[in-house]
Amino acid sequence: MSAAVPDEKAPNVEAPGDELEAPPRDISGWKWWLVMASILSSIFFYALDNTVVADIQPVIIGDLGELEKLTWLSVAFLLGATATNLIWGKVYSQFNAKWTYILNVAVFEIGSAVCGAAPSMNVMIVGRALCGVAGAGLYVGVMTLIAMTTSLPERPLYVGGTGLTWGIGIVLGPVVGGGFSESSVGWRWAFYINLLIGALCAPVYLFLLPSKDPRPGVALRERSREVDIVGAALQMAALTTFILAISWGGVVYPWNSGQVIGLFVASGVLFIVLGSQQVFLVFTTIERRIIPVEFFGSRTVLILFASTAAAGASAFVPIYMIPLYFQFTRGDAALDAGVRLLPFIILMVATILTNGAFLSKFGYYMPWYTAGGLLALTGGALMYTVDLNTSTSRIYGYTVILGLGVGLWIQASFAVAQAVVEPKYVPAAVGFITLAQFAGITIVMAIANTIFLNEYLSSIPRILPNVPREEIEAAIQGTSDLLDRLSSDVRTRVLEAIVSGISKSYALVIASGALVAVLSLLMKHERLFNVSAAVGAA
Repeated sequence: MSAAVPDEKAPNVEAPGDELEAPPRDISGWKWWLVMASILSSIFFYALDNTVVADIQPVIIGDLGELEKLTWLSVAFLLGATATNLIWGKVYSQFNAKWTYILNVAVFEIGSAVCGAAPSMNVMIVGRALCGVAGAGLYVGVMTLIAMTTSLPERPLYVGGTGLTWGIGIVLGPVVGGGFSESSVGWRWAFYINLLIGALCAPVYLFLLPSKDPRPGVALRERSREVDIVGAALQMAALTTFILAISWGGVVYPWNSGQVIGLFVASGVLFIVLGSQQVFLVFTTIERRIIPVEFFGSRTVLILFASTAAAGASAFVPIYMIPLYFQFTRGDAALDAGVRLLPFIILMVATILTNGAFLSKFGYYMPWYTAGGLLALTGGALMYTVDLNTSTSRIYGYTVILGLGVGLWIQASFAVAQAVVEPKYVPAAVGFITLAQFAGITIVMAIANTIFLNEYLSSIPRILPNVPREEIEAAIQGTSDLLDRLSSDVRTRVLEAIVSGISKSYALVIASGALVAVLSLLMKHERLFNVSAAVGAA
C-alpha cells in the first residue's frame, strides 16, 4: 500500500501508511451485529427525517398555513445539522462517545415529538431544528463509533453500510410521509414513528453500546474548556444569516430590500470574523478551535470536502423536486409521488454499496469521483430539459443516470478522509466531511426552494392578473381548487410556470456534477486501505 503523502507546505495531517490501522472493537458476534443494527437505525431515522416532508409539504402547509415558510420545512432541519456538526465532532473527541450519542438520541426524540404535536409552522420549525441538531450528533456519533471500533481495511464496508441505511431512509422518507398523510392517523405520525423505534433500540444503547472515553481521568470541566464556544457561536450566526437571506429573497422581501441585503452583509462580516478568530486564535487555541484549519493545507481533504458538498446537492434536489413535479403534473397523491423516487434511490443505494465494497478491495478512489461527477452532470442536464409533456419513462431514465452518478461518490469521502489523515485527526475529519455534506444540502435546498418559489410567484400572477396572491398560494398548497376552475389553456400555462421553476433547480445539479468531475482530476492517484486484510473480522 502506498503512503499518503502530505501536500507541499501543508501541515502534517495526512498519515503515512504504517499509522493507518485503527484499534479493533472490543465486542464480537451477535452483540456486535446488534449494536451495528441499532446505531444504523439512527442513521435511518436521520435520513428519514431529511426527506419525510418532501411530498407532504402541501399537506403540512394546508394544515398549518404560512406558505412563505415552506422552505423552512427542509432548511430548519438542515441548518440545525450544519451549524452544529463541527461542535459534535469536538464533543465526541472530548467526552464519552456512548453517552454523547445517547444524549443525541433523546434530543432527537424530543424534536420528533414537537414536530408531531406542532400547532403552528413556527413550532414545527423549532421541532425540525431540534431534530437537525440532534441528527448531526447522531450522524457524527455513528461515524465516530465506527472509526473507534473497526479496523481501517474493513471500514469502507461499514461506512458503505451507513450509506445503504441512509439511502433506504431517504427513499422511505417520502413514502412514509405520504403513507401516513393518506392514512387515518394523519401526517403527524410521520414524526411520532421515531419515538417507537427509539424506545425499541434504547436497551441496546444503554447496555451493549461500547463505552469509550477519549480522555480518561480528565475532569468534565477541563474537557468542556476544549470546546470553542466563540467559534461555534460565530459559525451558527454566519450560516443562519446566510440561509435567511437566501430563503427570504424574492419570497418574503424583494432581493434589493434592506432586510435581504443586510442579512447578506451580516453573513459576510460574520464569516470574516469567524475566519480571523480561527486563524489568529482569538479566544481559542490550535487544539480547541472549532474549524480544523489544518485541513486547509491538504489538497486531498479540501477536494473531498468540496466533492461531498456537491454530492449532497446532487442528491437532494431530485429527492425534493421529483415528487413535486408528479404531484402537479400527474395529480399524484403524496404516497404515489414518493414512490416515483424509487428508480433514483435504488440505483443510488446500489452504487453506494458497490463503492464501499470495491474501495475496501482495491483501494483506488479517484475514478469513482470522475465517473460519478460525469454521470451526475449528464443526469442533471437531462432533468433540466423536463417539461410538462415529458413522458414518465423518460424521467425515470434520467433519474437512473443521476442516481448512478451520485451513488458513486456520495459516501466515499468519509472512508477516504479517515484513511488519509493521521489517527488523531480522524474525529475532526469525520466532522469536517459531515459539515460538507450538511452545508451542501442546506445551501442548495435553500437556493432550489427559492428558485421554485420565485419562479411561480413572478410568473403565475402575470398569467392570472386578477387572482389574489393569497389564492395562488392556496392553490400551490393544495388547499384551493383554483387550478381545477381554470380553462384548459390557462391551466396549462400555470403548470408550465410551475414546472419551469422545478426544472431550473437542476442547474444546481449540473454545476455540482461538473465541479466533482473537474476536481477529481486533481486528486492523487494513490491506493488506500490495507486491501489484503480480512473484512468483517470480529
